[in-house]
Amino acid sequence: MTGVPAPRARGRVTERLGHADPVVRHGLRRLLVLLCLSPLLLLLAGATLRLTEPTLPLAYGCVVLAGSIAVLYIAYTRYEDPSTGPLTVRRRHAAGMQFPPLPAEPSVTFLLAVKDEVDGIEACVRSMVASDCPRVRVTVIDDHSCDGTADVLRRLRDELGITVIHLDENLGKKQALVTACAGVDTDVIAFTDSDCVLAPDALRRCVRALVRNPSLGAVSGHCRALNASAGLLTRVQDTWYEGQFRVIKAAEASFGSVTCVSGPLAVFRRDAVYNYLPAWADDHFLGAPFKFATDRQLTGYVLGQPWKGRALKARYADSPFVAAEDFPERPWQVGYVRSAEVWTDVPARLRPLLRQQVRWKKSFIRNLVFTGGFMWRRGAGPATLFYGHVLWVLAAPVLAFVHLIRAPLHGAFLLTGLYLLGVLLKGFAWAFAYRIDHPGDRRWRYRPLMSLFSAVVLAWLLPYALLTVRRGVWSRGAA
Repeated sequence: MTGVPAPRARGRVTERLGHADPVVRHGLRRLLVLLCLSPLLLLLAGATLRLTEPTLPLAYGCVVLAGSIAVLYIAYTRYEDPSTGPLTVRRRHAAGMQFPPLPAEPSVTFLLAVKDEVDGIEACVRSMVASDCPRVRVTVIDDHSCDGTADVLRRLRDELGITVIHLDENLGKKQALVTACAGVDTDVIAFTDSDCVLAPDALRRCVRALVRNPSLGAVSGHCRALNASAGLLTRVQDTWYEGQFRVIKAAEASFGSVTCVSGPLAVFRRDAVYNYLPAWADDHFLGAPFKFATDRQLTGYVLGQPWKGRALKARYADSPFVAAEDFPERPWQVGYVRSAEVWTDVPARLRPLLRQQVRWKKSFIRNLVFTGGFMWRRGAGPATLFYGHVLWVLAAPVLAFVHLIRAPLHGAFLLTGLYLLGVLLKGFAWAFAYRIDHPGDRRWRYRPLMSLFSAVVLAWLLPYALLTVRRGVWSRGAA
């Protein structure tokens, strides 16, 4: 692992807008975003006029372009960092509801499950302990490691005063975390991953977001690549991470409906998640245990409580997590804290990256069945973002086949070229967003490569993930 990167510089325009009157600031932000998106809007208008003789590729291109414009516009005009104060954008599904406030300085349990991470675990644990968040208890669960991790944790326990739980058998990440949660009575429960390093103020900012916005049941931090300088593959992933958080999560957060509180820094109110931990640990899919940690699934329990919560608690009524204290089901919001920075080691080689992507696509499939059953109830905005993303993911392998295999076989090389140009165009739009947010950072150049890589390589992984969805392992290696 390398050292923690320096905080990213913010654009001068962003800084100046931050000092303007709120109404003026919001109006200027909308105008600036529309100006930045104007080339894409003109392109979309031109493509739409050609739909008088529609073709599937042209129609698909228009839909993808319109969706990208909409997501970028929402992310840059509606998003508010909840750690800076009360959210001002009203969420329809939570309107009029009363949410119990947290104490000004809530107690926090910070949990980490680890297995066979002897080389990187010390940096992660030290960053957890270095948090400037008050009233934090750090607990690390060793899930029966066999490589010397246990010895490192014993040394850190004696030096730093953390709690270490050594399991006598391998339970898997979810079971290990839930085992540690059995005795947790703090106001907030936070998780991180063993290949992560956190900024000292990251946890505090997430907790502050929950305190200042009682309707938030959970928040995600902002993640980048810790080993971005290792090579081309890691640089490409780093720019992709930035967009997935800064744009996708920001757009979802503007509706209070972030669908994945990501593992690098996931912070929950105890009363929003505690009753559902046994369901998470015992999650089954297609008649078999679903072994992946599934950050999406745990987030789904918070998002879907008004419609799924009572049945889930009834199924595990005998569990101490439910029997000890039954929390009311509430229409919680789920947010994203851009200022809470955390860095994670990303795969530096192709094979581990593909394995990681397969795991993520399996979690996507599992979560689609659960969250897809109620997301339409949370309002038009959240539903459009969620189901639009679902359709894009499901269509990706089909369109890759049509444009990259079928079209060349029939001599339609122009169609293949247009498809790849469209993919690169979308990548450059995201690269421009990166450039606006990080002036002077030249890594924006790598973002189009991720779009191309996704269309040519990663799109094919969804069918494989579906065929092997019942197969799972406890693995976090990024080498």
